[in-house]
Amino acid sequence: MDEARRILVGVIGAAQGVKGEVRVKSFTGNPGAIGDYGPLMTEDGRRWFDIVSLRPLRNDMVVVRLAGIADRDAAAALTNTRLYVDGARLPPLGKDEFYQVDLIGLAAETEDGRTQGRVIAVENYGAGDLLEIAPPDGDTFLVPFTKAFVPTIDFEGRRVLIDEGALGTNGGTEPESP
Repeated sequence: MDEARRILVGVIGAAQGVKGEVRVKSFTGNPGAIGDYGPLMTEDGRRWFDIVSLRPLRNDMVVVRLAGIADRDAAAALTNTRLYVDGARLPPLGKDEFYQVDLIGLAAETEDGRTQGRVIAVENYGAGDLLEIAPPDGDTFLVPFTKAFVPTIDFEGRRVLIDEGALGTNGGTEPESP
């Protein structure tokens, strides 16, 4: 499988109970759908997990029993494990839909064509998605991934257009020095 087509579908949180269940934050549209795509793999592809059972917990969280994980210690050892599937196993995308992984590597430009760098990650620290941009020189910076700040995604042209207002005077969303 092409590593670039691995799609992040969830991350294992804390152990749930003493019989090996884990909490999983699901990134699928319907949180329970994480169980529909077959075995889940770790980021490095070295370990695979079959879901034996799954039940909703709250919002985007589900409780999962994984094959071969039979006690709390084994479950706790998986905390923060990111879970992926081969993108080919996911349902077809609709018009104007994409996976976040499809943004990685796109050029980031202002609307007047000035290069700002490349998208290297899509992060979310709780307040919404952010594009992490690596400029040709200097430190990476974050841009809110909203229509106001990133009005255009041009997959054909392999670029995203960033509104000038997202850049501030120092290139990103970092606070300016006094």
